[in-house]
Amino acid sequence: MRILILGGTTEASRLAAALAGRADIAAVLSYAGRTREPAAQPIPVRVGGFGGAEGLARYLADETIDLIVDATHPFAERISANAATAAAATGTVIVAFTRPPWQRQPGDDWFEVADNAAALAALGPAPRRVFLTIGRLGIGDFRVGPPHHYLIRAIDPPPADDLPADHRLVLARGTFGRDEEIALMRAHAIDVLVTKNSGGEATYAKIAAARELGLPVVLVRPPARPDVPEVHTLAACLDAIAAHGSTLSTGTERRV
Repeated sequence: MRILILGGTTEASRLAAALAGRADIAAVLSYAGRTREPAAQPIPVRVGGFGGAEGLARYLADETIDLIVDATHPFAERISANAATAAAATGTVIVAFTRPPWQRQPGDDWFEVADNAAALAALGPAPRRVFLTIGRLGIGDFRVGPPHHYLIRAIDPPPADDLPADHRLVLARGTFGRDEEIALMRAHAIDVLVTKNSGGEATYAKIAAARELGLPVVLVRPPARPDVPEVHTLAACLDAIAAHGSTLSTGTERRV
């Protein structure tokens, strides 16, 4: 079975590790190429875009892909839409291996918003000390507006023109523990966290730290996902792959 994993997430890496070395599966992991030094993977890797839904459809046909696993970031709206469209156009089975969004817990002080512009507006006009963890591509949205101080954490350096005038840049790759996040927020006298509701365990520690410190969180809601089957655990994803494998072996057609 030939599988295309659309990756860039912890979930994609875990799936790649689980499929590596299996004689019954030929899997390739695709990255958009936005991270300069992605972690090494145990299966073949493809880097770069496909050229939209049409380009992805051509790739699926040329490579005779049997199954797409969309394990992209919950905010990777465009590639998920393209994957769903290309799968429908080629009759390729697709399953989304994604994280359910975080749910509010007792003690959380959340202000949920639709996008970065709304997050900036939610900070208000008075200068604040903001811990900003939204990914480097959205940082430019906070370059204008009130003169807040931003502690910005990213894996790779954002474009210099995107950085707010008053900022401190920390380049680091997670995961981070709750105590680490508490120490970081205290060291920089943070009074509000701005982040995306990306779900999962890998980056939840900052949410738990904000709760512990009694800090408000401006939380950007994830976009709506395409209408494709979803799984939320590695075990469920492997079960879905096995189910599709059984349909291939019997020559029947059945959606995951």
